Amino acid sequence: MLRVDSTKPCQIIYAIARHEYLSYVIEPHIVQLNPNGEFSLTHQRLFSNTAKEFVHCLDETDIKLIKILEEMEQGNVIKRYYKKPIRPFEFFAKIFNEQLFDTIRPKMERRMAEALSLLCNKQVYQMSKEGYPGEKKLQIATEAASVLFHFRRNEEEIRYFPTIKYQGMRIEFMFKNAEIICNHPAWMLLDDTLYYFEKEIEGKKLVPFLNKRFIAIPRSSEQSYFEKFVAPLIEKQNVYAEGFTINTEKYDAQAALKPIYIEGGTSQLQLYFKYAGYIFPYGDGRHVSVRMEKNGDDYIFHRIKRSITWERNKMQQLEQMGLKTVSSLFQNLEVNNNDEDADHSFSVFEWLNQHHDQLIEQGFELEQPEGQKRYVFGNSKIDLEVTENNDWFDIHAIVWFGPYRIPFIQLKNHILNRKKEFILPSGEIAVIPDKWFSQYGNLLHFTEGGNDLKLRRHHIGLVNDLAEGEMANVTMTRKLQKLTDFEALEDVEMPQNFAGHLRPYQKAGYNWFHFLKNYHFGGCLADDMGLGKTIQTLALLQKHKEDTEAAGSKSTSLVIMPTSLIYNWLNEAKKFAPQLKLMVHTGTMRYRSAEVFANYDVVITTYGISRIDIGMFKEYFFDYVILDESQNIKNPSSKSFQSVKQLKSRFKLILSGTPVENSVNDLWTQMSFINPGLLGGQQFFQNEFVTPIEKKKDEDKARKLQALIKPFVLRRTKEQVATELPPKTENLFYCQMSEEQASVYEEVKSEYRNELLKSLEDGTFAKTQIQVLQGLIKLRQIANHPIMIDKDYEGDSGKFENVVHTLANVLDGGHKVLIFSQFVKQLAIYRDHFDREGVPYVYLDGSTQNRGDVVKQFQEDERTRVFLISIKAGGVGLNLTEADYVFILDPWWNPAVEQQAIDRTHRIGQTKNVFIYKFITKDTVEEKILALQQRKLSVAKALITTEESFIKSLSADDIREILG
Repeated sequence: MLRVDSTKPCQIIYAIARHEYLSYVIEPHIVQLNPNGEFSLTHQRLFSNTAKEFVHCLDETDIKLIKILEEMEQGNVIKRYYKKPIRPFEFFAKIFNEQLFDTIRPKMERRMAEALSLLCNKQVYQMSKEGYPGEKKLQIATEAASVLFHFRRNEEEIRYFPTIKYQGMRIEFMFKNAEIICNHPAWMLLDDTLYYFEKEIEGKKLVPFLNKRFIAIPRSSEQSYFEKFVAPLIEKQNVYAEGFTINTEKYDAQAALKPIYIEGGTSQLQLYFKYAGYIFPYGDGRHVSVRMEKNGDDYIFHRIKRSITWERNKMQQLEQMGLKTVSSLFQNLEVNNNDEDADHSFSVFEWLNQHHDQLIEQGFELEQPEGQKRYVFGNSKIDLEVTENNDWFDIHAIVWFGPYRIPFIQLKNHILNRKKEFILPSGEIAVIPDKWFSQYGNLLHFTEGGNDLKLRRHHIGLVNDLAEGEMANVTMTRKLQKLTDFEALEDVEMPQNFAGHLRPYQKAGYNWFHFLKNYHFGGCLADDMGLGKTIQTLALLQKHKEDTEAAGSKSTSLVIMPTSLIYNWLNEAKKFAPQLKLMVHTGTMRYRSAEVFANYDVVITTYGISRIDIGMFKEYFFDYVILDESQNIKNPSSKSFQSVKQLKSRFKLILSGTPVENSVNDLWTQMSFINPGLLGGQQFFQNEFVTPIEKKKDEDKARKLQALIKPFVLRRTKEQVATELPPKTENLFYCQMSEEQASVYEEVKSEYRNELLKSLEDGTFAKTQIQVLQGLIKLRQIANHPIMIDKDYEGDSGKFENVVHTLANVLDGGHKVLIFSQFVKQLAIYRDHFDREGVPYVYLDGSTQNRGDVVKQFQEDERTRVFLISIKAGGVGLNLTEADYVFILDPWWNPAVEQQAIDRTHRIGQTKNVFIYKFITKDTVEEKILALQQRKLSVAKALITTEESFIKSLSADDIREILG
């Protein structure tokens, strides 16, 4: 039952009470008032939950106070320190002890201090021993009292006592029943007043004097008493001394920094301040620091006032320069650096050097760390001059460490082995800045020579990088500077007997080839697929032939390529450079000695043959060795790379739309082939570039690699040269049948041929037209892949190899491709292949129901880059503008149908240039149909609409030709 009736007048009061075990507490009580307005004896302790009923007599401060004081109530205190349920008297009898009191009391006092600060306008009383809350009214002092500690030193002893002043008057508190009700901060109850004190004094410094006039310390223990007790007291409180001296002193401060070297860890800097001869660490929180001096029998205490705001300001200056505080006993500093892989043990030394001038300017003193080592503090820089010689760049470099000059070459081993400490002739240690390792590591790795540093000419990329980064003063000829600026290359005349026309970007490639030739550099033409790498190379070879013949000599070049490209090269050469004498070095009947090469301008062979015949090839000195699709040698341990490395020639070129197929590592072999040594040894390349770029996505390393190879790689993407391209470019791709495929083809062909010739002789031809059609279709299928007519066929197909190879290049370039065939069986072969290889694709033939979804997926999904379509299904109503490559796997009788297929991509909404590849199998009906198509194109436009009518239009001679 509630004892106080909340409907009748009542009043909240706060009672200061002494708890038998917990010392002083404050409790909120509600007291019923008598009709005359005085306190009755009815009262009850208030808690948050019971206060609700009396809310009309409480204000916001009361609600806050009730909550704070509730935490000091014994039940709540016990709960916090003892988890099992227990009655208070049991807890205090059995569990409670001095140690627990020392843990609990400071936390209670924090709450008391909070409550006392809110009580100034409240009714505060002292509780009676019997527990009546309104026993005696108290008041709270209106301002802080001050304490002065006195020390009197005479022959025998030191006497020590405090005096208290309140509102300028000294108050007597000794032997007056004063009580310290809170220790930290101190609150004292004297008579009916609660006093609090300035300077955060602790109650226990006053407790001894509540019933004692002074404390005496014998002279024998005075020194340790002065050191341990008096000095700290002088720092914090007001002290009056007789018999020894206290001097308050003010000095200008000087900030000093001292490195703390932590091997293998993160080094730190210590900031401290010197006031005259006194040294104080930053962040010890003292406004006054005291130093004691003993002079004979005399003691002097120097009370040094610290310039706290000035000290904090110094700290801020350091933070602005990139330091941060480490939470430790003294607030040491570290360099703010988020790179986890960096070596942090020298970071503070580097920081000191980097900011040296600014630190000195702002008045910081730099101190040496503990120990024997002495470091040089000062700015470090490298003066680097690079000059071009005939075959070299000469590097003249001086390093400055503060005031010391050192030849750069002396740092070579340190930088290559990442050794940070360089010992100067004076015995002092210079710390090499971290960024020098990355900035100059490559440079030093590639330099040669003893006392002078030299760089080979093909490291022009490195030199440009130094010049652009303003890390060196570089002088080189105008001509050589052009290497990094392809646009400004000298224009070279076209060969007289070149039958084609080069687009502007192809002409720039042709000029670039000649530039490389003048400087004896190797190069990589890495244009996107379809931009005409072959035609640019043929123009170069034709010009080279004309120039050497004009000079009265003869030359032979070697081009190595995948088997599937042989016929394309021959066709392109016939078309554009008909005067080049080409020799195809393949097949079982090929020559076994190199003498015959001299009769030709260009020898063409495959990677496979070059491996087998390397013994013969390496005997011959070629003018050019050119590798087409050079990613074939990307594996350094492959036989192909081991073989081509042995070839001898004046010039080397490689062609590849995708020099980097899977890994940055692919570059190493190709670049080593054209410019040996350009990228250093393989292990170096792996550690220096491949791992950082691929594993750590290190952009700086990627940029450095780019700088090294940039002069020797010319790459134009379709997008870059779009304006020079016609809207669509058609390319014929000739494929050679594999040996097994050719024998199946011959067998079927002779069977049909005999029947046909017979029918032509005996006049039954007209009736057998349908058989003719079937026969031709069968041959066309074998030309694509014999598995289409014989599911047990186990050999391979030349065209299939070719298509897969070309497709890989196109997909590596990030393009989308439509693949058309009129044989659903042929598309099935590719579907199986894509499923095995995990290539995402969509598919459409006559039986496809959800055409819309399939088209949408191809147009909108980034990952789906291949669309297989049967010509009959895909001829109409599809809009596939996302594709910019079209593969036509088999030629059609009717050119109009082919055109329709191409128009799937080439229509309104297409912003890209479209490349069309037609794959034709050499020496088969496909090639013959192509020739017929050309002849009958005009007729086709007018009349031919179906395959039957095309067959009908064939004369006996046409058929003889096709099966010839």
